[in-house]
Amino acid sequence: MSEHSGQDSGTLRVTIREAAARLGVTEAAIRKRIQRGSLDKEMGGDGRVYVYLDLSQDTSHPESQVESGALIENLQDQVAYLRSQLDVRAEEIQRRDVIISQLTQANAALAARVPELEAAESHEDAAQDAAEPVARASHSTAGPSAQEGVQRPWWRRMFGQ
Repeated sequence: MSEHSGQDSGTLRVTIREAAARLGVTEAAIRKRIQRGSLDKEMGGDGRVYVYLDLSQDTSHPESQVESGALIENLQDQVAYLRSQLDVRAEEIQRRDVIISQLTQANAALAARVPELEAAESHEDAAQDAAEPVARASHSTAGPSAQEGVQRPWWRRMFGQ
């Protein structure tokens, strides 16, 4: 049916029909591969077109089955490794979520204290405002340089408080 030459180098010389059967594809797919240059071809003395197949591609060849088994085992190992990496990443994400949740709760607790702190500051401001007329009277005699030392915080000046 075909001439099996070139087997010593790991290649097999077969017809287009036999190549299609060995690779599990159609003859049109083999012709397209020849056209694209992914398969080498040769015109035989009998007028037939022969292609050269790598034995590792030949699904009917027993050696290719062993190589395929090793390849499948290698791929299964890689899949197991990637799954373990996904598990590690999932744990990291869960830890981050817990940290974010704790920070959100702490932020909410601090935000709840802001009105208390503002109320305490307003009491301090009221006491300071009551003391200002006394301070102004004493500072007016001292001059403008003594008045520069008593200034409101920048955020009060900025927000008009």
